[in-house]
Amino acid sequence: MKKLLIGNEALARGLWEAGCSVISSYPGTPSTEITEFAAKYDEIYCEWAPNEKVALETAFGASLAGARSACAMKHVGMNVAADPLFTLSYTGVTGGLVICVADDPGMHSSQNEQDSRRYAIASKVPMLEPADSSEAKEFAKLAFDISESFDTPVMLRMCTRIAHSQSITELSERNVHEIPEYKKQPQKYIMMPAYAKLRHPYVEERTKKLANYAETSPLNTVDYGDTSIGIITSGSCYQYVKEALGDKYCILKLGMVNPLPPKMISDFASKVDRLIVIEELDPVIEEFCKCLGLAVEGKSLFSLIGEFSQTVIAKALGENIESVNADIPAVPVRPPVMCAGCPHRGMFYTLAKNKVTVLGDIGCYTLGAQAPLNALDSTLCMGASVSGLHGFNKAGFDGKCVAVIGDSTFIHSGITGLINIAYNGSNSTVIILDNSITGMTGHQQNPTTGYNIKGDPASKIDLETLCRSVGINRVRVVDPYDLKACDIAIKEELAANEPSVIISRRPCVLLKYVKTKESLKVDPNKCRSCKSCMRLGCPAISMKNGKAVIDNTLCVGCGVCAQLCAFDAIN
Repeated sequence: MKKLLIGNEALARGLWEAGCSVISSYPGTPSTEITEFAAKYDEIYCEWAPNEKVALETAFGASLAGARSACAMKHVGMNVAADPLFTLSYTGVTGGLVICVADDPGMHSSQNEQDSRRYAIASKVPMLEPADSSEAKEFAKLAFDISESFDTPVMLRMCTRIAHSQSITELSERNVHEIPEYKKQPQKYIMMPAYAKLRHPYVEERTKKLANYAETSPLNTVDYGDTSIGIITSGSCYQYVKEALGDKYCILKLGMVNPLPPKMISDFASKVDRLIVIEELDPVIEEFCKCLGLAVEGKSLFSLIGEFSQTVIAKALGENIESVNADIPAVPVRPPVMCAGCPHRGMFYTLAKNKVTVLGDIGCYTLGAQAPLNALDSTLCMGASVSGLHGFNKAGFDGKCVAVIGDSTFIHSGITGLINIAYNGSNSTVIILDNSITGMTGHQQNPTTGYNIKGDPASKIDLETLCRSVGINRVRVVDPYDLKACDIAIKEELAANEPSVIISRRPCVLLKYVKTKESLKVDPNKCRSCKSCMRLGCPAISMKNGKAVIDNTLCVGCGVCAQLCAFDAIN
């Protein structure tokens, strides 16, 4: 049967068809749907782990037991999982292990552009890169075969376009993977120095074997055409090249991007007059070609930054292609904003009003940086707000400063930072923005919600008890819809001479079980056009004919704006 699937769903299908038994992941766009779709198959145990390191270590444990396992993450999640990755390259696997990592060229939902091929090269782990949904499914299956044949974890690189675009995919039946009897292998799996020294030569020899495999692998193919130009490419760039140039020139499509096949590339280069590498982000393939002594062009024609397109490629090669001229007139910019009724808005308003320096974190609350709130001073990576606040205060900052972090992000990597605050004694106030869900990536459960990936009841972390248990004595809960309570809490905790935690607790307004109230209205006769309500940045509030108005299709009746109106115009 054939079906139209997005890349992430096709990849999940491939994991299922390959007989994968265990998948552990942390949600992160554009990788999230891989695990969500996989969780629909009863034959696969799926879970949301607290972070990517835990997810990969869980997949390793399943592999050690002999099961085929996988984990999925976005590119910055690979940084968190790097610790087990590098040693996992040494130990190898028992059951096949596939690491799905989704890069985000163009930073559609990320704080940096990062090329995960660098991790594959550095850890000496093979990496496959599909160019459409069909390949995503088939490469997932082949990745398990490579993993078990070469005793290695295998990375499978997706990107935003392949993950979320659709193409025809042929579905197959599931291959039942038999789990062998467990055998203790201390020299293979106990990576203390004496044993690790024995495994490193194995890794180097394995890399040579994988390079030989790449020379004849069906993963790497050649499309022949005009030999005046030869293009080497992979993944989404292959699709751009084909759409821009068709079958005009010779194309070497690399489905295995680590290790690369030197003989195949050299042979391809010898048959063309001009060799060009087209790859997004880093010049990985280009640098490899130069190491082979080949005359090659790449980043001299194409940018190191952002996504490519058919037009970008055609223009760089002097080709003319038809493109759609939308002829759209200039329209006002619509930056992303927190939703109407977002529980974070009241807390951010209070922080901004009190001119508090705010170290932010990764989540939908990062939008608190936008005008008119302008509430954040920094955003680095998951958990950095808490650790950064400690360092900020230890540097002698003499002023009001807090860290804000979401409930899921706190579990991911904020706990250790809070332990550091308690243990090393900085007078720091951490605000946990508890909206009862992992919001930014689409409402995934986490260890604080009381439900697992399938929505079944699960153990629930009590944030108040957890914070006290690591040494924080001052812990209080406030409702962010109550501006007065937020104001009092912030002032009191900042005045205290010891570390403290404020838990700003109210469920995300978009959760299905959240009951919204009747929308508010502005009495134009009472409105004095002071625009105090506009300082919230709520998308439901605007000015019309000099008076504030509330869009009843957006307003959820949270009542925060009414607390700001000194003239009782909002009811």
